[in-house]
Amino acid sequence: MAFTPKTWPRKLRSQEWFGGTSRDHIYHRSWMKNQGFPADLFDGRPVIGIMNTWSELTPCNAHLNDLAQRVKHGIYEAGGFPVEVPVFSTAESSFRPTAMMFRNLASMAVEEQMRGQPIDGCVLMVGCDKTTPSLLMAAASTDLPSIVVTGGPMLNGWFRGERVGSGTHLWKFSEAVKAGEMTQADFLDAEAAMSRSPGSCNTMGTASTMASMAEALGMALSGNAAIPAVDSRRRMMAQLTGRRIVQMVRDDLKPSDILTREAFENAIRVNGAIGGSTNAVIHLMAIAGRVGVDLTLDDWDRLGREVPTIVNLMPSGKYLMEEFFYAGGLPVVIKRLAEAGLLHRDALTVSGETAWEQVRDVQNWNEDVILPADRPLTDHGGIAVLRGNLAPNGAVLKPSAASPHLLVHRGRAVVFEDIDDYKARINDEALDIDETCVMVMKNCGPRGYPGMAEVGNMGLPPKVLRKGITDMVRISDARMSGTAYGTVVLHTAPEAAVGGPLAVVRTGDMIELDVPNRRLHLDIPDAELAARLADWQPSAPAPRGGYAQIFHDHVQGADTGADFDFLIGCRGADVGKDSH
Repeated sequence: MAFTPKTWPRKLRSQEWFGGTSRDHIYHRSWMKNQGFPADLFDGRPVIGIMNTWSELTPCNAHLNDLAQRVKHGIYEAGGFPVEVPVFSTAESSFRPTAMMFRNLASMAVEEQMRGQPIDGCVLMVGCDKTTPSLLMAAASTDLPSIVVTGGPMLNGWFRGERVGSGTHLWKFSEAVKAGEMTQADFLDAEAAMSRSPGSCNTMGTASTMASMAEALGMALSGNAAIPAVDSRRRMMAQLTGRRIVQMVRDDLKPSDILTREAFENAIRVNGAIGGSTNAVIHLMAIAGRVGVDLTLDDWDRLGREVPTIVNLMPSGKYLMEEFFYAGGLPVVIKRLAEAGLLHRDALTVSGETAWEQVRDVQNWNEDVILPADRPLTDHGGIAVLRGNLAPNGAVLKPSAASPHLLVHRGRAVVFEDIDDYKARINDEALDIDETCVMVMKNCGPRGYPGMAEVGNMGLPPKVLRKGITDMVRISDARMSGTAYGTVVLHTAPEAAVGGPLAVVRTGDMIELDVPNRRLHLDIPDAELAARLADWQPSAPAPRGGYAQIFHDHVQGADTGADFDFLIGCRGADVGKDSH
């Protein structure tokens, strides 16, 4: 797709604040000058907002202040005027009840900061899971020229000679302790190895997945996704991003030029190839909704079904993001898909080049990390979308992280009404459960938790783990961490808290999972299911007051992206009249 830059010079948006001699213009400029900015910075050069999600309570992003300085260097070098803007930051590791509850709030806050301030373009500085989609959603809503630079993943973890993946080994070691295969003291010793440098998860978790999605969508410079946080090339990428955004403003290259249907289709296929997180489903559909692209769960299943998973990274595979970067990173994957005819080569990117032009000359430096097409990690990667009477609006499963022998399974349901019920009963030796059962958890969707926490990868009962069993079929309306693994059915919609069929599953019911045929079935008569649904009552009152009420009243289902109903669509960058 050829991009034709708009005519330059033209009056920039920021000049509505700074570009004149009226009282209002002087008012805006004079206050800015109290920071020591020279007068010529207000002479019509692009004002670039560095939207920085730095926070010491968002550990993945705690190093972004240093990268922001590099972005500033690049902006100044290209003739722009950088202004750093702290924005709402959410951390999956510490935000309660879950960072996902505040993704939409963050997108609202950032959107209004973009719209209400004298900014011509934005650098979106992100890292942790929800910061990337929330800022992309805001950029799509305002349609100001925007570009992503991520903080990068942590270095590899190592513990007693074993590669340790952040998140992935947390689940693995925790289960080993419950199974009696690892002592609590050893688990505590391993803690220091899990997060040994700045950056986000070093597995193909949601943070690395969303960094890859930003690059695959064309919203980040080629190669951005995999550079480790502490590698000097991450700083260089930040500086190059600063240079590039200035030219994007001059060319008037906007998110709506890049975030096309073709871009989303490319990202879905890339997600399959990298063994990306199921969370990408919700986030990409929310971003698409903001820019006006009609993306559905069926698109995810159709586009990803025939894509092999070729990136050998935890939790699906063996390696970590550091090796992925050394092997060539996401550009190699994009090139491989393009050569296989699975990519829209002409999709435009923030570089001004097409997706293919950026990657045609890259090489794969390690074919055990980025596998050849004839020996993929999984022949059919992507995200499997399941439907049936238990999930009329769909549910998702990640085949590359599942156990092959459980992809077709029939088992007796063991039901937990919510996360508290699960925690209270899962370690009870008297719990009537074995490895053939199907674990079901309710009331953990967008409204139910509230916020849809990453609790879908329920830990197995200790008495099952002691048998050497490491996986069971698990079904919920929750999410799971991108670092997690297992035969886990997620995002079941409609969720239990709004009266979806999941709400009326009972312990002892038989459930059939058939991933090849995309089927999820509660094996009870139709009349019985209808009667149960007719008798269903909400288990908890709706919250009254504050953001919790806004969330409850306006959040949509996981099957459409869990955005707020009033945030769908692009509202543009126009603001009301200056009141001064």
